[in-house]
Amino acid sequence: MAEEKKYLVEVHPVPQFIPDQSDADNDRYVFAYTITIKNIGSVPAQLVSRHWIITDANSAVQEVRGLGVVGHQPLLKPGESFEYTSGCALTTPVGTMKGTYQMVAEDGTQFAATIPEFTLAIPRVLH
Repeated sequence: MAEEKKYLVEVHPVPQFIPDQSDADNDRYVFAYTITIKNIGSVPAQLVSRHWIITDANSAVQEVRGLGVVGHQPLLKPGESFEYTSGCALTTPVGTMKGTYQMVAEDGTQFAATIPEFTLAIPRVLH
């Protein structure tokens, strides 16, 4: 396998609006997101930390960094996946999230797995 394919992790986000935790009158919009992380490379790799960039409809940006995800630092063998659900609150009914997971392969190589940008939106607010 080509060297650049050795360290490869695919990230698939699925966002969801949480109406019962949201309060539009107080500009609080809560979203959950389920992330599936799959090692499509050829070496085991561990997710050690995360970096999120969260942007609301007013272009206000929050950056979130931390170890692992939901208390885990999963080690993924080639072909294995890890799924988790987390959430965030925005002050606008629409926003976006994107970022990276910092990974360390079994051989010590560090690399980033891109979290593709996805939209957080209350139902029927976007066409």
